[in-house]
Amino acid sequence: MSGADLAARARAALARVSDPELPFLTIADLGILRGVERDGDGVEVSITPTYSGCPAMVEITAAIHRALDAAGIASVRVRTVLAPAWTTDWLSEEGRRKLAAAGIAPPSPRAPSCPRCASPATELLSAFGAAACKALWRCTACREPFDAFKCH
Repeated sequence: MSGADLAARARAALARVSDPELPFLTIADLGILRGVERDGDGVEVSITPTYSGCPAMVEITAAIHRALDAAGIASVRVRTVLAPAWTTDWLSEEGRRKLAAAGIAPPSPRAPSCPRCASPATELLSAFGAAACKALWRCTACREPFDAFKCH
C-alpha cells in the first residue's frame, strides 16, 4: 500500500474520533488533528491540544490508537505538537455549526450571541465553564444560560 493510501485510510478512521469533553465534535472539527503521515509500516499522527495541560489529550490519544487499530493500522505513533499553539481559528466551519447546534456559542472576538434565540444581548456570568475552553454566559433577552467557547 502506498504512503498516500495508508495516510488516507488513517485519516478516514480518525474522522470518527470525537473529543471526550465535546463528543459531538471530532478532533478534525476542533482542528487539533494536525497531520497524518506514513511512518514506516504505520502512521504518525500529530495533534495539538486546545490548551497546555488539557486532560482530554490522554483519552484522545487512546481513541486515536483504538480507531487506527480497528482500521487495521497497528503501528501508530502519536506526536503532540505544542507550537504553534492551538487557536480557535482552527475550528472548522462544521465544528462551529455543531457547537451552535448543541447550544454552545462558537468562539467570537465579541460577546457571543445567544445560541438559542440569537439575541446579541448577553452577559458573562463566569469566565470558567464546565471545561477550561468554555465560559458561562446568560442571554438577557430569553434569560437562558449558555456555554460559549472561549476565543484564543
